[in-house]
Amino acid sequence: MTHVLLDLDGTLSDSSLGIARSLRHAFTTCGYEAPTDEQVRAVIGPPFELSFPTLGIPTEDIERVVAVYRERYEDVGLFENEVYPGIAAMLDELSAAGFVLSLATAKPQSTAIRIVEHFGFSDHFTVQAGATMEVGSGRRTKADVITYALCELGIAATPDALSRVIMIGDRDHDVEGARENGIGCIGVTWGFGSADELNSAGAVALVHSPAEVAGAVAATYRS
Repeated sequence: MTHVLLDLDGTLSDSSLGIARSLRHAFTTCGYEAPTDEQVRAVIGPPFELSFPTLGIPTEDIERVVAVYRERYEDVGLFENEVYPGIAAMLDELSAAGFVLSLATAKPQSTAIRIVEHFGFSDHFTVQAGATMEVGSGRRTKADVITYALCELGIAATPDALSRVIMIGDRDHDVEGARENGIGCIGVTWGFGSADELNSAGAVALVHSPAEVAGAVAATYRS
């Protein structure tokens, strides 16, 4: 492996507090029942236009609820966020080993950049790839974001080039988005997904602490 793509929410940081508070603010402001803690954890990661219908938001009202969510999240919620223990050392270890690191998150890119800068991690990333803001259009899915990250890194869509890239993430959409782009994904179990979810999606390996990541990246998964 030469390149490592890293998810943000649930992989580098626990963003659940800020997301939960901002979602509850948006739902109640727009006249909907506030989601439970379990429901919040279930929707962290994929684009909201995919997950909001499961929480009772009609398709035609998703954009309004997202707009109210962002009003709070962009001002307060994004900083209600904590780096998981061991992540700073993990990034240092990956960088020292010579891997080229890129962020690849379904969070809006401008927001992700602010969070990474807040944590002091910007220097680790050659590319910081995220979603576009438009609900239902633009670069929204994890597969779209990974495609964009690979393009920004100058990695050709060939089997040889893609065999040197690995994704690190905590949800099934990380695994599926990686697979759509022809790369493997190592699942992390400290985030918002489960080992069963990651295995079912086809993760090439699971790691249970940030200290295991560099070794897992250095392993060979392709025959």
